[in-house]
Amino acid sequence: MKKQSILYASAVSIALVASGAHAADAEQQFGANPNLPEPQRGLLPNMTIPEPAPWDGEKPTVPDGYTITAIATDLKVPRQTLVLPNGDILVAEGKGGSKAPKKRPKDFIAGVIKSRGTTSVKSGDRLTLLRDADGDGTYEQQTVFAENLNAPYGLALIDNNLYVANQDALVRFDYEEGQTQADGAPDVVTPLPAEINHHWTKAMTASADGEHLYVGIGSNSNITERGMEAEVDRAEIWEIDPETGAHRAYATGLRNPTALTIQPGTDQLWAVVNERDELGPNLVPDYLTTVREGAFYGWPYSYWGQNVDPRVRPRNPEKVESAIAPDYSLGSHHAPLGIAFSNDQVGGEFTNGVFVGEHGSWNRGDPVGYKVVFVAFENGQPAGDPVDFVSGFLTEDSKTRGRPVGVSITPDGSVIVADDLTNAIWRITRDAAEPRPASTESDPAADS
Repeated sequence: MKKQSILYASAVSIALVASGAHAADAEQQFGANPNLPEPQRGLLPNMTIPEPAPWDGEKPTVPDGYTITAIATDLKVPRQTLVLPNGDILVAEGKGGSKAPKKRPKDFIAGVIKSRGTTSVKSGDRLTLLRDADGDGTYEQQTVFAENLNAPYGLALIDNNLYVANQDALVRFDYEEGQTQADGAPDVVTPLPAEINHHWTKAMTASADGEHLYVGIGSNSNITERGMEAEVDRAEIWEIDPETGAHRAYATGLRNPTALTIQPGTDQLWAVVNERDELGPNLVPDYLTTVREGAFYGWPYSYWGQNVDPRVRPRNPEKVESAIAPDYSLGSHHAPLGIAFSNDQVGGEFTNGVFVGEHGSWNRGDPVGYKVVFVAFENGQPAGDPVDFVSGFLTEDSKTRGRPVGVSITPDGSVIVADDLTNAIWRITRDAAEPRPASTESDPAADS
């Protein structure tokens, strides 16, 4: 065996051994004022990811009074969903990135470990439409709405325009209610930063008035190890004119804003953000936050407001002083990738708040996340600890049967969850809920 291979194998072994050394990590901190321990730094961070396991006839766990069903399976890496006005569900399928060069031992090791917890299915690079024509909860029609996309992720509908945030561009399709297949290739609205694409996902939502689109663009590194020149137009949220493609930075310093939404009844933009790694199992908290126009959220110079990251050079005290703290900690390394506000039809204790899809950790000895949680709201703000809404993805022998990503809510209160490991869409309904009206149908032959 070559010396380089021996060193590489040894490094992997060290990482895997280290990954089990923190089973007694401090309990994750949630809320507006999380406890922030001192940074922990070493040769290699803690890295472990649960290996995939089959469901074997079981299903995820949901609260009493709710039922979960897989309404689509055998998809090609489902990420985000969009509920259309007639009740159809669009699913963005794909995975991007892969152009980020690996320069450090940690990059190689992390790549090996992360790959163990992901699907082997190839990127779909498409949109799939699901339809429940008779309203009985079975989505009997499954159609490829559009294909030959480039790792589509964010979805938004404004009037008769369907917007898709590919990893490299915002594009637009014409859309008519009831349509099951796009009429042709989309128009490009504006390119999106895609060089290197360390964080490739492009989250998106439309403003309440439909005048703007907001697109989240993640950083090109963990903490600027590729240099600040690689971070131009990164780690920020763009506000885009959907007609012209003109854009500006709406907010900055958000390391990886992975899901965006508008709070019902307001124009307030909310996001979930994946924070930085390699400062220990309980730093830095991923978060749920309002996104204020013109605000700076710290990355890369500081975290959770004005806590200086000691690794960043050169330092920038002026930027640190301007950094604001997020609204709500979801805990460190949970990897939130989905967000959706609830409605009254969801029922029970889950009517006022947000659902967050947590893809799950890799930068800890003991895994966290791998579930959908509900964060209750009071007076328009998060209150209390997250409550498990969909769990059971982690097994007792530390394997995972699924990884939640996007979350959507239908008008009838059904919670729609994309799972990019099972390659399924889950639907959670309240047992006492009224049946949903039938979807607006059209002749499939007329749309093809």
